[in-house]
Amino acid sequence: MMRTFGLGLFALALVSPLYSFAQEVGRPQYSIDMSYPYDYSSIPVYSQAHEAIYKHIDDNLPAHVSNLQRWLRQPSISAQDVGIDAMAQMLVDDFRAMGFQEAELVPTDGHPGVWGYLDSGAAKTLMVYMMYDVQPVNPEDWQSPPFAAELVDHATGKVIMARGATNQKGPQRAFLNALESILAVEGKLPVNLMITAEGEEELGSPHYPQIVDKYEDRLLTADGVIFPMNMQSPAGDLNLFLGVKGIAYWELEARGGSWGGPVTSEIHGSYKAALDSPVWRLIQALASLTSPDGNTALVPGFYDGIRGPTEEEQSLIAASLLNNDSTSALQEAFAIERWIDDAGPQQRVMELTYSPTLNIDGIYAGYTGEGVKTILPHTATAKMDSRLPVGIDPEEHMDKIRAYLDANGYSDIVMRRLSSYPAAQTSIQTPLVQAALGVSKKYAGTPAVNPRIAGSAPFYQFTQRLKLPMMPWGMGFGNGAHSPNEIMLIEPAKDSGAAGLADIEKAYVDFVYALSGE
Repeated sequence: MMRTFGLGLFALALVSPLYSFAQEVGRPQYSIDMSYPYDYSSIPVYSQAHEAIYKHIDDNLPAHVSNLQRWLRQPSISAQDVGIDAMAQMLVDDFRAMGFQEAELVPTDGHPGVWGYLDSGAAKTLMVYMMYDVQPVNPEDWQSPPFAAELVDHATGKVIMARGATNQKGPQRAFLNALESILAVEGKLPVNLMITAEGEEELGSPHYPQIVDKYEDRLLTADGVIFPMNMQSPAGDLNLFLGVKGIAYWELEARGGSWGGPVTSEIHGSYKAALDSPVWRLIQALASLTSPDGNTALVPGFYDGIRGPTEEEQSLIAASLLNNDSTSALQEAFAIERWIDDAGPQQRVMELTYSPTLNIDGIYAGYTGEGVKTILPHTATAKMDSRLPVGIDPEEHMDKIRAYLDANGYSDIVMRRLSSYPAAQTSIQTPLVQAALGVSKKYAGTPAVNPRIAGSAPFYQFTQRLKLPMMPWGMGFGNGAHSPNEIMLIEPAKDSGAAGLADIEKAYVDFVYALSGE
């Protein structure tokens, strides 16, 4: 049955090229038909048990914890090139120790990639995307040193605290632990395995396509892609997603020149009486991009091309809203007091899923230290990003911003494009997702599945380039990604519903068997 989507003011904007944003400026509005939420009862719970493998995991859990600690104790800060080569080599060495027929470093124009291939003679092949880099740290902000990877007590139970504990080394090494137990008990995996790992995810994955380039013909033969991840709340609720937004990331710089302002260096602040300020110029240019509240972009065509909710996406969102409002958890976690327009749960989900953003990540200019220094700076810079839903090309998006600045008298402002890639989406009907959901129901009950999250990752390389289904998936709880005191739960407290390391690994075992059909 055909469904209609209440797109409100912007229905015409999304379906007709004749609509002009000069007529009226506003963000796209969507509504959801709640009458046909996705029926998860149609997905059978994974019922097989691999008791000998489970026992191997239980018997070897201390060694498996040590494997996580070994990875986490090796720094791999991509932004600062700290420990990157050593971490990449650790992956290669671990793949070889597991019996991979191929394990090698992959040179790129940036940090090295890693390739691994394990041929099990199986009918199906699983590709695994990994990242081995982490964010920078301020050690003084940590309860335990960020690369000590110590077991510490936490409200949820016993956790490993370290940079990369949950983002993303911890769950990835847990996945390899599970495979090691399968190999120890059965001698081979039920699927063939391809792994492509990069050391630049935290930099926007600028050179990951070069890794795919080298193995593209072989990767095309895979049956799907998984990204190991901790995806449970402390209570055990499982929130899954099947896609990500794209991203465009750039810098704008105002510098003194023929238009005015000091050119080669900062000068005494008293000269502002007769000179223009690059800082004020940048601020005015930034302010021109949006409505006064900063929430609606004024760039012509900014909201053009958005692909609105499909019938499948609508049903997933309806089910998610009925069973678990994930945005309420966000509100509590980030101490949010007010959403834009005092939006309710449905509007919040739709904005996060389907609206592009225009965000200032940081602004810097002049003197910002202690005390007084009266200067007129000669340069000012802003770092900016847009998170882009399906349908918006990131390069065209930045072209529109560039054109808008030029048309409004800001052609002197430099735009440096730093990173971009489009959105990615996978269908819930694919065998990969159905296998993951069947195992999810075994360990965590019926999950909430959202079409996309508001964040970004280079998953388009799989869904768009390789035409493969792809999803992040895994049991367990982690917290503190990109923040101090990052953790991954190892031994849950009695009142915690999230999986500990043993069950995380057992679920990965079940997943590869479920995907294989054995």
